[in-house]
Amino acid sequence: MQTQFSAEALADPHIRELEGILRSCVHCGFCTATCPTYVVRGDERDSPRGRIYLIKDLLETGRKPQADDVWPIDHCLSCLSCMTTCPSGVDYRRLIDDARVRVEERYARPIGDRTMRAILVRLLSSPRAFRATLRLASIGRLFQPVLERLPGLGPQLGAMLKLAPSAVPTGVAGAAPGIFAPETQCRPPRRMALLSGCAQSVLAPEINESAIRLLNRVGIEVVIPKSEGCCGSLAHHMGYEKQALKQARADIDAWTREIDGEGLEAIVVTASGCGSTIKDYNYLFRNDRAYAEKARRVSALAKDISEIAATLNLSFAAPRPLVIAYHAACSLQHGQKIVDQPRMLLRRAGFDARPIPEPHLCCGSAGTYNILQPEIASALRDRKVANISRVKPDAIAAGNIGCLTQIASGATVPVAHTIEFLDWASGGPAPAGLV
Repeated sequence: MQTQFSAEALADPHIRELEGILRSCVHCGFCTATCPTYVVRGDERDSPRGRIYLIKDLLETGRKPQADDVWPIDHCLSCLSCMTTCPSGVDYRRLIDDARVRVEERYARPIGDRTMRAILVRLLSSPRAFRATLRLASIGRLFQPVLERLPGLGPQLGAMLKLAPSAVPTGVAGAAPGIFAPETQCRPPRRMALLSGCAQSVLAPEINESAIRLLNRVGIEVVIPKSEGCCGSLAHHMGYEKQALKQARADIDAWTREIDGEGLEAIVVTASGCGSTIKDYNYLFRNDRAYAEKARRVSALAKDISEIAATLNLSFAAPRPLVIAYHAACSLQHGQKIVDQPRMLLRRAGFDARPIPEPHLCCGSAGTYNILQPEIASALRDRKVANISRVKPDAIAAGNIGCLTQIASGATVPVAHTIEFLDWASGGPAPAGLV
């Protein structure tokens, strides 16, 4: 792609990096075939190629984004399917992340949109506030028809209420700081940290509970450090970069204390959306003198739970034969390039784990996307659920809390995290709905 940046603009190393990414795009259009929003809407502006042209114009001119510039950026799910498809290796992730920051810094959103985003970025990153809000959801449902008609906020409030669970889980193991020691420890000892996270610890604490049991079962000590919390992923993908980096620094500090203390073999993450961001800390902090090296160490240690499970000497015996449809979360297959391991693990555990049609297409969750863009998200969810039904599963497995919540809102069979099935097959309790 030909660019026309001024010499003054290219003096900025960040602009120079983005300019190089833009120039690597050859307009081939392969990305349009695998872009969820383009597949659903058929609008060139809603494709990676269209957004690249838009971002190029914003960067070259330095102008403030206008409303017609913002909606194509907001519609992007950051699923990164386009990066998997792109034959030229265009690092689209850097372009869309930068565009989101520019929009939040330089565009005056309508009051309703601005309010909703501010609420979400604060609410979801605080387990205490999120739990309290979910408990109020039952009251909100009584007024849902009225709330859905509120100008500017109605569709988003309706989407939140539809996604909220009917009851808030009460599990605490794996959600609070602590050390979880196995009955018999490995020799030499093995020690791993586990991300407690934010939204997942409220919506599905059983996921981390399963991970702890599985790791303890093979003699690995698990620690959830003090002061560790939201990884910053939600804020980062909404363009709230300062808040995202603040949250990330808190986690980096917490894990660094453990690394420099008793040591860590790995930082285990059970939410692939979080894992994709944590593995990217080394890039996000590349110019931060105080955190660059610490972030590099943390990123190097970060592992999805499926990466760890694949290395363990586990004894499996599936409690009963099940056909499991495996949904590959975008943040796992495109963000972390982990494609076959989870499904192979499910098969190794004795389940009939099957891939689903159109596995590259997003389910429509994408962090807060299914709340902020409910129309597109619902279309993608319905398409995903229809594809899942084609393999006639008894249950559905996935590796990301957002996907689990999104798919469960339209599925008719139980939905659970991959690690819950592996825990069950190695001696743990059955996932909910499969008792």
